[in-house]
Amino acid sequence: MRLIIQGLTLAALTLVLAACNDKEEVNSEAGSVNDGAPSQSESALDHGVKDKSDVGFEMSSDGNVEEAANVPEKEKTAVLNAFNEYIEAFNEEDIDRYLSVISKKPEGFNYEDDKKMVIETFENYDTVRTAEDVTIIEYNDKEAQVYSNLHIALHEPGSGAKLDRNGRQVTVFAKEEGKWLVTSVYFIGETSE
Repeated sequence: MRLIIQGLTLAALTLVLAACNDKEEVNSEAGSVNDGAPSQSESALDHGVKDKSDVGFEMSSDGNVEEAANVPEKEKTAVLNAFNEYIEAFNEEDIDRYLSVISKKPEGFNYEDDKKMVIETFENYDTVRTAEDVTIIEYNDKEAQVYSNLHIALHEPGSGAKLDRNGRQVTVFAKEEGKWLVTSVYFIGETSE
């Protein structure tokens, strides 16, 4: 049973798409789980991010994540719609819909490896990701970073094993040909003590 739980834990971490960081700060250089093989020029620790200080978030004194103030309303709607589509398509196990919001040239993972991993996940697990406190934390006309508190509920029908995991995620979107597409993802899982 312990091996099943360990396997499910690894699978749950893999489900967050790309870079899954176990440290308290998103931009640290810690070891992590990578769902896709990085290109030959990327370190497994870097996950394709050229300047890790460009990805992260700060919490206000009351524990809330601060929203970027410079997001035009039209772009805010477009980014949040893309994020919702990313979550909903995964939950509905619709591979074509899911891939429609993933960059073909991502910075944080390998597209083909991610596609294979997601197909295998859909075949072997029932997974529901629930995002709360969704907030655009960084924005410019080419990139948007979306913070969320994420709950992952994973069930393996074959064994009946279940796993629930909470964490914080920053999903980075790039604007490509007028569409906001996921280019990298950073997940910090909550630790149980």
